[in-house]
Amino acid sequence: MKAYILGRLLSLFPVMLIVASIVFLIIHLTPGDPAAVMLGQDASPDMVAQLHHDLGLDRPLLEQFFIWFTGLLKGDLGTSIFLKQPVLTLFVDHIGPTLSLAILAQGISILIAIPMGIAAARKRGTALDQTFMTICLLGISLPIFLLALLLSLLFAVKLGWLPVAGYRPLSSGMWTYFKYLILPAIALGVIQAAFIARMTRSSMLDVLSMNYMKTAHAKGVKEIVLIYKHALRNAFIPILTVIGQSFGGLIAGAVVTETVFNIPGIGQLLIQAISQRDFAVIQGVVLLSAASFVLINLLVDLLYGVVDPRVRLSRKS
Repeated sequence: MKAYILGRLLSLFPVMLIVASIVFLIIHLTPGDPAAVMLGQDASPDMVAQLHHDLGLDRPLLEQFFIWFTGLLKGDLGTSIFLKQPVLTLFVDHIGPTLSLAILAQGISILIAIPMGIAAARKRGTALDQTFMTICLLGISLPIFLLALLLSLLFAVKLGWLPVAGYRPLSSGMWTYFKYLILPAIALGVIQAAFIARMTRSSMLDVLSMNYMKTAHAKGVKEIVLIYKHALRNAFIPILTVIGQSFGGLIAGAVVTETVFNIPGIGQLLIQAISQRDFAVIQGVVLLSAASFVLINLLVDLLYGVVDPRVRLSRKS
């Protein structure tokens, strides 16, 4: 197992090298000049050229990449052009709200999706199954910003139960912390629940059609034991895969939700950096988000052995 984990970790390096190269090239080839943004429209060409020199933006692209990548190997993601702070420090300062939102949204999606998927599989072809799958289709099709605005309009503006926007850390109190996160978490969680529910239904249907499940049912095994102890466990690996992918997507893709609800997370930091053409921050945030996504997939892969012992045995062999 240790050799397997070490091999997977070593395989991350070429992946991150490719991601770093693509991110660097896309950002530097995209129109936009951070020096012109910093100095404003009234800046003379000489002032812009001088700032280019000070920031190192007048160097050849290959040299800029070599300097940046050498810093990466030392754990240095660079320094923000506008905020004058290390990119890693900015990422750490903003990851808390994003991680809190992602965890809460993932919990909501699992609580909604798995019971819904199981119920749809048990009642295959019935009105309940059709209703649940229609809800899932609606959840997949509904734009997240529209759902976020509708939730905010109903529960914050009309009913006044929850705040419209903002964020409060856990130190402000448990209720205050959840009060500011619940609407954006529902907006994110409902979308993810649609994907997880569809996979749960599909995976459960495959297992329920197996001969050993029919035999257990014929022997009089209670349905609740049959469904939740035998069927769900055997069907859980595809479900776990989707959960892991959705959680990685929540961390990397909460930009819209954080913008709508004014949450000072990674998404808002990235939007600000893009508007200011802050190359170092964009590169660092995208790279770290990609790394977190890859590590989450690795963790999910390791959890396969916990869910299904046969996976552990195959790795040992």
